[in-house]
Amino acid sequence: MFGIGASEMIMILAIALVVIGPKKLPDLAKSLGRALGEFKKATRDFKESLEVNDDFKELKEVKKAFDDINKDIREAGNIPETPVEKAKTKPPQDIAEIRSENTTAETEEAPKDGQGIK
Repeated sequence: MFGIGASEMIMILAIALVVIGPKKLPDLAKSLGRALGEFKKATRDFKESLEVNDDFKELKEVKKAFDDINKDIREAGNIPETPVEKAKTKPPQDIAEIRSENTTAETEEAPKDGQGIK
């Protein structure tokens, strides 16, 4: 553990026993254990956040690739980036309106009283 051998660990515990005393040593061991657990948890959370950031980077790269492809398709097909604009004129509501518009246009263009005939 931590690159420390068994004999070195016994020496550290003996010094801690002399310096801290037998009454406070268990409390110190508990607090060190808790601190070590918190440190491991923080390290794990940090690693997970780095992995999430890597996933977001990959998603951004994929989105950029799709945007580039979409742009190429729009340029090739001459498709506007915004949705199709609404027609400036209102479309006829039914066939009767279309026919009435066509007949008025024909009567306006047709020669009256044989004027166009020679």
